[in-house]
Amino acid sequence: MTKLSVNINKIATLRNSRGGNNPNLIKVALDAEQFGADGITVHPRPDERHIRYADVYDLKKVLTTELNIEGNPTEEKFVDLVLATKPAQVTLVPDALGQLTSNHGWNTIEHQDYLKTIIGVFKNAEIRVSIFVDPVLEMVQYAALTGTDRIELYTENYAKEFAKNNQLESINIYKSCAYAAKEIGLGINAGHDLDMQNLGFFVQQIPIIDEVSIGHALICDSLYLGLHNTIQLYKRQLGDKRYEI
Repeated sequence: MTKLSVNINKIATLRNSRGGNNPNLIKVALDAEQFGADGITVHPRPDERHIRYADVYDLKKVLTTELNIEGNPTEEKFVDLVLATKPAQVTLVPDALGQLTSNHGWNTIEHQDYLKTIIGVFKNAEIRVSIFVDPVLEMVQYAALTGTDRIELYTENYAKEFAKNNQLESINIYKSCAYAAKEIGLGINAGHDLDMQNLGFFVQQIPIIDEVSIGHALICDSLYLGLHNTIQLYKRQLGDKRYEI
């Protein structure tokens, strides 16, 4: 069954907007675990506008599920953070400095040599590596040559097309990429703009997805539904029968 990793960046954004420690990021992460999350995702950026580097050290001390750290490994501080905290997984994302949100995957052909080197650094530390890729078969095929353990399919286009009622058309390339990845021995994660409306169809069509990472939509839903209820509703979309009505 596909696992749910809850991205808590938006909780940190809210906390940082007023200073202090409200909401308490660590408590929210621990509560998310208790409510059914299979993991916690954070994406610290150089300007620390949401997750701070210190938050990652604090989270590592207390989490009992998988910690997934996302970021651009060209930032030396990010690499040092990952090696120091040794999360279950590091997800490498080719964000530009100051980028609002991740919006494209790696060119696994152009950056082949660099990815091989940096992935080797993390794998030598016994950290599972996933790399962010667009749903392009060639990018998936070349990803296998980098030494990565998994890919994370960038799902923004799927979400946009789903909202236009182009569900079947939009899912086809993701399905092809996922099964191509599985055929060459890669694990498959997915993320970006997945929500309560489009998630169930996505994993029904591609049941081999190992993990989805969801933050913005899940936190927005929780404003109306509560965090406990929202996480269980998302788990239900993933087919977790423990949360069926």
